[in-house]
Amino acid sequence: MKQSISLKFLRDLWRPLGPLVGLLVVVAFCRGLSAQENELQELDDPDTLVRQLEVPAVASDISGFSRESEPLALANLPTSKPEGVAVSNVSLTSLLERIEALEAQAESADKLSDDVVEIDIVKKPKIKIFGRAMLDYWAFPSNSPLVNWVGGNYPNNPRAFIGFRRLRLGAKGQAFENMEYKIQMEFAQPDQITFKDAYLGWLNLPWNDKILIGNQKRPYGLAHLDSSRYMVFMERPFVVDAFNNDARRLGVEAYGYSENERWNWRYGGFDMQNIAKVGRIYSNKFEPEAAGRIANTIWYDEMSDGRGYAHWALSGAVCFPNGTATSARFKTRPEAYSETSWFDTGQIANGETYQLGGVEGVLNVNQLSVVGEYMGVTMQRTGQSSLNFHGGYVYVAYWLTNDYSPWNRQRGVLGRTKPNENFFIVRTDQGRQRGWGAWQIAGRFSRGDFSDQGIQGGVGQSFGLALNWWWNPYARMQFNYINGSITDRNTNTSRGGPSGGNQIATIGTTSGSYNCFGTQFMIDW
Repeated sequence: MKQSISLKFLRDLWRPLGPLVGLLVVVAFCRGLSAQENELQELDDPDTLVRQLEVPAVASDISGFSRESEPLALANLPTSKPEGVAVSNVSLTSLLERIEALEAQAESADKLSDDVVEIDIVKKPKIKIFGRAMLDYWAFPSNSPLVNWVGGNYPNNPRAFIGFRRLRLGAKGQAFENMEYKIQMEFAQPDQITFKDAYLGWLNLPWNDKILIGNQKRPYGLAHLDSSRYMVFMERPFVVDAFNNDARRLGVEAYGYSENERWNWRYGGFDMQNIAKVGRIYSNKFEPEAAGRIANTIWYDEMSDGRGYAHWALSGAVCFPNGTATSARFKTRPEAYSETSWFDTGQIANGETYQLGGVEGVLNVNQLSVVGEYMGVTMQRTGQSSLNFHGGYVYVAYWLTNDYSPWNRQRGVLGRTKPNENFFIVRTDQGRQRGWGAWQIAGRFSRGDFSDQGIQGGVGQSFGLALNWWWNPYARMQFNYINGSITDRNTNTSRGGPSGGNQIATIGTTSGSYNCFGTQFMIDW
């Protein structure tokens, strides 16, 4: 009875209060939606976010950040308020500055790594076989008694030459990561096999690019430092061949170049005796020589990949030949591959020391090249006055095709010609197709004076023409014509006529003129 009275009482009470409770619930729900909307609007405002947002404490070590890390963005921050330490505007700015500093450090590390030279990992010696073959023909038509005499076939013309001018085979490579080696043999005269380059050395040194020990080129005479594979003329000028005959000597030489490749240098010490045929020296009295060269590429057109450049260099040597027949002597051929040396001072008695100096220059503008060099020697003799010999040359070369002569800035020498179009003739479905290769013409004036104070090695002067046809970067044909003269030549240092007596009286003159014609076919690999 009491339970039914209670239920009836509650129903009677809910009838007037129910609508009022429902209205209060609806109002509370609407106010909740409005509060959430205001909170979201405040989170969208960066200033409000910085003032009110609480994030976990940030560790002092943020080394985990890197340039590759995702950038910190406000959109990625949580929309709710996690428990933690409040971050002020100053703290967030400091964090961003530290991240930027780390990125700058990473960029600096990348630049530093770009300056580091990568070195191939070499665990055992490597080898590369290389070589060259040059087949020449030379003719020496002459009506001059002196030329016939110094040419070794008096009273007839100097004998023509046909055969291999150079026939070389060699091997080179790295013995380890920081060491290299090279050996090159000459087989052009099978009965007199000689060696050319034969050395070992260290690479990637702090102040020099490398240091080599062994038989190698002495650092003077641009025409000798240029490889015979790239020479514009078939033979080298009087003065360079006379003062640096056969070029290579046993010694120690350092090579280097600047970071921007504008400067390059080489210097070393050598023994003056040529050991290419014997391979050794037995002596208690060596013939030392100190020599060096400093070169500068003052202009190099990067935009055209080196079709324009300018170069100069100075070279010098201090030599102590001790009056021997092999070192106190200067001789050379007539800028052609003749049987004998047409210019020859003979052994200079009491020639104890001499100094050599040279200056050289190159200017290349697209297809045109102008090259010149001057060298001089002053020799001191015991008990006699000093001697002076000198000479130089200049040549102008021009590519008839749209080619140019490359320049090696690290060594200051000519590089390998790479024709824009190789020579070829093939038969195709469209008929016969051909490429003409690269064509170059050149003219050279040369002079060498090897006579002074009773030493009559001769004064030579010549004008030469060259036509070069490059079939591809590794093969070519050359044609040379030379018109020259000899004066002040003592024939007593020549062979070809009667021995003893007054040889000048036999031929009646100390001067003469000559013509030379030469052709060469070359390939290298």
